Amino acid sequence: MAYSYADRAKHSLVVGLAVFCAFATKVVFAGTINGSVRYTGAPIESKKFKVSIDQYLCGSEKTAEDLLLSAKNGIRNAVVSLHGVPPGAKTTKKISPIKMDQVKCVFVPRVVLVPVGGTVEFLNSDRLLHNVRSDGKENPPFNRAQPHARTIAMVFRSPEIMRVDCDLHSWMRGWVVVTEHPFYTLTNEEGQFVFNNIPPGKYTLHVWQETLGRASQEITVANTGTSTVTVDMKKK
Repeated sequence: MAYSYADRAKHSLVVGLAVFCAFATKVVFAGTINGSVRYTGAPIESKKFKVSIDQYLCGSEKTAEDLLLSAKNGIRNAVVSLHGVPPGAKTTKKISPIKMDQVKCVFVPRVVLVPVGGTVEFLNSDRLLHNVRSDGKENPPFNRAQPHARTIAMVFRSPEIMRVDCDLHSWMRGWVVVTEHPFYTLTNEEGQFVFNNIPPGKYTLHVWQETLGRASQEITVANTGTSTVTVDMKKK
């Protein structure tokens, strides 16, 4: 099953684009943040590793996806969140289950966002056996065998960044990010992100990336118009 970037964006960005309906009668939501996350460290060579099992479907080698950069060093799949939002902000729109598939022995998409109380449906489009395992701390850990075409639905009730592995194929890794409010999003293939309908004020942008860790930056949103920000990251 092929997944376009539009498909992945539909699943992963829905949380970040949610509207704070609960505050619509109190605050005029006029601000927009256009941002990017860039890699500013030493040059990184693309890594490949050999596949030693199920090569008939998985292939003979895989490209590491733990740090994907654009031609201009934009960082893909970074999780960006906005902190300092109005107290009690929460998603009022019902969110459909978020899907994470296993396609040719790779989790697709690699990173998904799900609101507290939301559901992730783990799929298996491969005609072989996988398993999905995560050692959650704030959410219950799980380890489920997953034959072809079986859907495993999991509800996540506490904010947490959870790594997902397939023990049968050691290179397979994904991430479920359980979000505490609607202003979370993922960077696209160019390392870009957008937050719409932001009340004017001062905020802190937090960025997490699985290889580079965390970064933060202050930003002020005006009553109208667009605020632009670039967050730089490198290996520590």
